[in-house]
Amino acid sequence: MAIVRLDILNRSIFSDGLSFGSVGPYELIEGIAHFEVDPFNPRNEPITDLELAPRNSAGKVECSAPFSILQPNDPTQGKHRLLFDVVNRGRKTILSFNSAERSADPTAPLDPGNGFLMRQGYTLVWCGWQADVPPTPGLIGLNAPQALDANGKPLTGSILCQFQANEPTQHFLLADRTHLPHPPADIDDPTATLTVREHPNSPAEPISRDLWSFVRVEGDQLTELPSHIYMPHEFAPGMIYQLVYQTIGSNVVGLGFTAVRDIVSFLKYGSSESGNPCAGYIEYAYAFGSSQSGRFLRQMIHLGLNEDEQDRIALDGIIAHVAGGMRGEFNLRFGQPSKDVCFIIPELFPFTDTMQVDPVTGERGSLLEQMEQRGKVPKIMFTNTSAEYWRGDAALIHTNLETMEDAPESESVRRYHFAGTQHGSGAFPPIEIRESDGIRGQLAFNSVDYSPLHRAALENLDRWVSSNEPPPPSRHPSITDGTAVESKTVLKKFTQLPSVSVPQQTTRAIRLDYGPETALGRTTVLPALEGAEYPALVSEIDDTFNEIAGIRLPDLTVPVGTYTGWNLRHPDIGNTGLFIGITGGLAGWTLPLSKTREDREGSRDPRFSITELYSSRKEYLRQVTNAAEALVTEGYLLTEDVTPIVDRAAWRYDYFLQNGN
Repeated sequence: MAIVRLDILNRSIFSDGLSFGSVGPYELIEGIAHFEVDPFNPRNEPITDLELAPRNSAGKVECSAPFSILQPNDPTQGKHRLLFDVVNRGRKTILSFNSAERSADPTAPLDPGNGFLMRQGYTLVWCGWQADVPPTPGLIGLNAPQALDANGKPLTGSILCQFQANEPTQHFLLADRTHLPHPPADIDDPTATLTVREHPNSPAEPISRDLWSFVRVEGDQLTELPSHIYMPHEFAPGMIYQLVYQTIGSNVVGLGFTAVRDIVSFLKYGSSESGNPCAGYIEYAYAFGSSQSGRFLRQMIHLGLNEDEQDRIALDGIIAHVAGGMRGEFNLRFGQPSKDVCFIIPELFPFTDTMQVDPVTGERGSLLEQMEQRGKVPKIMFTNTSAEYWRGDAALIHTNLETMEDAPESESVRRYHFAGTQHGSGAFPPIEIRESDGIRGQLAFNSVDYSPLHRAALENLDRWVSSNEPPPPSRHPSITDGTAVESKTVLKKFTQLPSVSVPQQTTRAIRLDYGPETALGRTTVLPALEGAEYPALVSEIDDTFNEIAGIRLPDLTVPVGTYTGWNLRHPDIGNTGLFIGITGGLAGWTLPLSKTREDREGSRDPRFSITELYSSRKEYLRQVTNAAEALVTEGYLLTEDVTPIVDRAAWRYDYFLQNGN
């Protein structure tokens, strides 16, 4: 077993002993997990550079990570299900299932929210997996070794960093956001290149080497710190900058996959004698990952890294959320697991869970190929919002690129589109400035709360795994029924709406060639050679400009507004022709319907007004109730969420009549 020891540092009563239904109170267990990974075990073969990591006296590669376990005080009263939260940049995210508010402070106590996961009796588990998490209190990462050359020295090679500012600045850390930077091997590196572009699909323009340097500003002094890039003429807000340079030192970042696999396996199969606090209580294990960590799960699936060193399945079910068709730098030499879109590595193909062929490159493959070869495929749900479709890649997970038809679906997979939603669940009333990063859009942000759909999905996944009860069918834009349409075609329709600006160019995934060693986890061509664009399909829209395809909450089926997965950057943050979030934090917008016919005619709004659609508030809420109950019948919603949805709808109706267009 790859886990050799759990050091338990703290045990405490969760949420002041709050009791969660028949399950009772919960206990929080925190500590450090110690791993020893066998570099010669065939189940670890996909890990890039594992053979170059230092080994202990037993010939094993060591790493460690903080972990947390939230389980019932009396585990016999629990559900006997482990739910692993693949932390996002070191932050815990799974309590979004409880509609809990996410704190900006990673040291803040966990908020139980509505208690859903605890009332269901899940054992929640977190463990660090990301090797470049900064040493910030409350964040959990992975202590991973460096790969060394034949002389025992750190590796040297090329790396690509991407930057986008929201205000004028003269310097950037050589990392995504505030993560651990990769220092230049030579601060005077003459081969280093810097380019700039307005849009992911527009040409990159080079910036002369004499206009920037590897320094940062310290007051009025320029200090040669090999952790920043400095340009005295400032980086323009909103523009996309790419830096390629030689770095030194490469952590074996792929050990993040074994950390997730092995702690789940230990808690599932390990004995109490080995120090397993969950011994004998876990029947099935599931994982949830959102955004970056959803991409992590897609790559874990693609690499087939779900069986431990004893060939036992770790995860029985997986929900990979808002990952679209992407993966990331999670198993790459000089990998930056934190790095966000666009131009993430490795290559995105294959996208689908069934075999596909790229008609341009001739490549052939499927996301499940490795797992299927061994006959050990977990149950998988891919859930996406409108934002990933408008980014240009989500539709690729269910599109046959050869025939431009809907791709067949694996019997172990469901694909769900949460219609009319943005990357993260929306807040109501609609906000104009995002608190987490100060980003502002040209319209107020999308306000649809899709957390009820995840609660139902998790319960459906559990029944699918434990009882072989099929979940509701996949729902997403379809070429067959005409609901999947080219994004540029749909975008033109939005020009009819007053106060709505549309970009001149849509965003599309690009075929990227990082050289012949990409499949081995090494990039030899940086920046990548850019090839043909992939098709970019999104959902068709109805007369209220809301999406037709996917799982449609009453926000869309009984609308008092329009909700999208895209929003343009506000002039205050630069580059107004670009979607918010192309380099991270994808956002949509909310646009209320007019109150009356006179209002809409006065503003030339083609959408029917609220009072034209509904004869009264009572009638509106009756329709919302019916729509929510229909989703319950279909299996996409839980009964307990009907009342909160109706209550939120009442608030929305009153708010838009008072404050809308």
